[in-house]
Amino acid sequence: MESLLPPLLLGGGLLTACALVSASFLLERRQVEARARQAEQELEARGRYLGLLAQEMQGHGLALLGHATAPEPPAASKPGTSKPGTPALEGRARALLGLAADVSDLLATQAGPRVLQEEATLLGPLLDEVIGQIAQALTPGRRAWRVAPELRTVTLAADRRALLGALRPVMTRVIRNTKDGDSVELRLVRADTSVAIVVEDEGTGQTAEDLNGLSVGQGTRGLGLGLVVARDLLRAHGGDLTLEAVPGIGARAWLTLPRERLVEAA
Repeated sequence: MESLLPPLLLGGGLLTACALVSASFLLERRQVEARARQAEQELEARGRYLGLLAQEMQGHGLALLGHATAPEPPAASKPGTSKPGTPALEGRARALLGLAADVSDLLATQAGPRVLQEEATLLGPLLDEVIGQIAQALTPGRRAWRVAPELRTVTLAADRRALLGALRPVMTRVIRNTKDGDSVELRLVRADTSVAIVVEDEGTGQTAEDLNGLSVGQGTRGLGLGLVVARDLLRAHGGDLTLEAVPGIGARAWLTLPRERLVEAA
C-alpha cells in the first residue's frame, strides 16, 4: 500500500494542475468574451449617436437651405434683388446636408446584415410622411411634389421603417440639387419581374458626388454620397437603387423591388 501512495499523490497533483489550468483558461475566455460584448455595445451606442447626429444635421441643413433659397416677399425687397449673404448661406446649407449624408453612409458601410420586419405597407401614407417631414424642415422654401395617384394606392410586402429609410435620403438628395419651386415627380413603373418607385427632378443633374468610388455601370449611372443607406435597405428587400442624371436637366432615381413584393388587390 505504501508503494502506491507516491503515484496516487502524483496523479492527484496532475489532476489538480489540469483543473487549475482549465479554470484559468475558462476564466480568461469569459473575460475576453465580456470585453468583446462591451466593445460591441459601445460600438452600437456610438452608431446610434452618430445616426441621430446625422438626422439632426440633416434637419438643420434643410432649414437653412429653405431660408436661403426662399424668395423674399414683394414688400420686403425690390424685384431682382436677393437677400444679403444668401449664396454663402445656401452653400453652407448644402455642405451641411452633404456632411450628414457622409455620416449616414459611413454608418451604412459598417452595418451588419439588415433584419427586416415585413408587413403590408401602403405607399400613400408612407410618401406623405417623408414628404411632410422634408417640406416642414424646408419651410419657407418649397418644392412642387407631384405624386401619381396610382402610387398612393400601391401596397408592398416590405419593412415600413426600411422603406422610410430608403426614401428619405433619395428625397433629401433631390432637395440638395433643386431650386425653390422646382417640380419633383413620383410615379410607379411596373415590369415583368420588378416594380419601381421612380423619383424625377428638374435640378442640376449633378453626378460627380454620386459616382465617387461607388459607381455601377457606365456614364451617368451611379451611387454614392447620401444613397448608400437607401441602396442597402432596398437590397435587403431583394431590390436595388439606380440613379440617372443629366447635367442641367435633372435626375431620376429608381427604387426597384421584386415584383412579388407588390400586393395585388383581390
